[in-house]
Amino acid sequence: MTDRPPRPDAPPQLQFTMDESVAMGAYVNIANIIHNPTEFVLDFGRVVPGRTEVKILSRVLMSPVHAKQLLAALGQNVALFEKNFGTIRTDFDPASGVPGQRPPFN
Repeated sequence: MTDRPPRPDAPPQLQFTMDESVAMGAYVNIANIIHNPTEFVLDFGRVVPGRTEVKILSRVLMSPVHAKQLLAALGQNVALFEKNFGTIRTDFDPASGVPGQRPPFN
C-alpha cells in the first residue's frame, strides 16, 4: 500500500500535543462564563461541599465563533453520550448532589 499525498482541497490534519501536567486534567464542578463583543471567557473551578470559596483552576478565552463551535461540539458529544449510556440526570437536590433526591419539606 502506498501513501497518497493529501488532496490540495483537503483541510490539514491537526496534530495535538499537550504537556503532561495538562494531560492529567483537573476535576471541575463549576463554570462561569462572561463575554463581551469580541470574546468569551470561561472560568472552570471547584467548590467543595460546605465551603463558599470557589477555586478557579483554569480560564479559557475564545472568540464568539469558537464559542459557538464549542457549543455545537459539546451538544453533539452529550447527545452521543446519552445515546450510549442513557440520559444524564439533572434533577438533583443541590445540597446533597444526589440525582432524583429532592430536599425534604420543612
